[in-house]
Amino acid sequence: MRRGSNLHALGGFNQTVVLDTIRRTPAGLSRVEIAEQTGLSAQTVSNVSRRLLDAGVIREAGIRSLGVGKPRTILQLDPSGHYAIGVHIDPAVITYVLLNIEGHVLAHTTTRTPSAADPGMVITEMRDSVEAIIASAGIDRQRVLGVGIASPGPIDMNLGVVLDPPLLSNWHGVALRDELERATGFFVLLEKDVTAAAVGELWKSTGADHDDFLFFYYGTGVGVGLVLSREVVRGPTKNAGDAGHIVVDPTGPMCRCGRRGCLGDAISPVTIVNAAVERGLIQLPGETPDTSAIDAGFSQVATLAHAGNPVAIELLDEVARYMAEAIVTIVNLLDLNRVVFGGPYWERVADLLLERVPAVINASTALVTLRPVTVTGSKIGADVAAVGAACLVLDATLSPRSATLFISN
Repeated sequence: MRRGSNLHALGGFNQTVVLDTIRRTPAGLSRVEIAEQTGLSAQTVSNVSRRLLDAGVIREAGIRSLGVGKPRTILQLDPSGHYAIGVHIDPAVITYVLLNIEGHVLAHTTTRTPSAADPGMVITEMRDSVEAIIASAGIDRQRVLGVGIASPGPIDMNLGVVLDPPLLSNWHGVALRDELERATGFFVLLEKDVTAAAVGELWKSTGADHDDFLFFYYGTGVGVGLVLSREVVRGPTKNAGDAGHIVVDPTGPMCRCGRRGCLGDAISPVTIVNAAVERGLIQLPGETPDTSAIDAGFSQVATLAHAGNPVAIELLDEVARYMAEAIVTIVNLLDLNRVVFGGPYWERVADLLLERVPAVINASTALVTLRPVTVTGSKIGADVAAVGAACLVLDATLSPRSATLFISN
């Protein structure tokens, strides 16, 4: 639990400490309980609570008897107080979600990425879709805290620029954050998609079992989000999590990096679909299928695997083996024993891979962790990156940051 301070100069930090404490207790807390949990004085908690009540961020939720003494007024988040929008850009689809301050999804929509080669068209589409999801939910636009964007990396988070994502052709140095701010008028945050997914999972989790975990993102591309001591690891350039070039099959096909058998190539949906075509399992239209055809082809493979087709099951066995190979390397390095899977393509094969991946990981002779590795699916589902992007806005507004205690010169 974050501890606060009674120094006058730290009022902003104390406010987020109180708010975060209330957020993590959905049933609500009294001012006395808040003071006990945060280490703040009763007067500081009272002052902060009054400001939050006036701002419509929290509400008084009745009276509760807490033993000896008079009954206490309970404070809870006001779910209608503020909202956040999350956007996940994928080469195939763009996903939009609207979250309330509690992190619950109120509205959701997806559109096909209009043209991965034309950032301007994508930004226009995003602007229109942001306005549409606000209108569909019937909420006050003034209560939207901002828009979070989850984008394939690499990104320059400080400048808000998408640098050169390998699966979005012609997206070279796109100032996505500033362009969308100008287009919508909202405060905008840009985050790498795998990191946003980890933020979403962390925001929705409770209990110490999610203090440290690896988030394995399975989408059009592959990556990992890292959470250590309930803090998302971003790295100095905010591009941590590129696991696509971990070698999992030294005899595999040549990667663009010059090595053979990299994880990203080995398990990507396009690789699975191409292998299914080569083995006569499915057929696709045209010689160079687009992202829509790959998406449909992957769903076909998943359906056949669920029906017990041996060729489809063999493909997923290979995916499980390669995933496990990479995960063993990462959990050994970071001393982790929890892995959470999620992403747009994970849901379609989740049950099949959850039957396979944990056993392969824990049977590995290379595994050196002291406890068995626990593997689960995301609590959020296929939209985890979009939800995480919206949670970034909530997190930036509502969660305490120790960095705010330092005075810059």
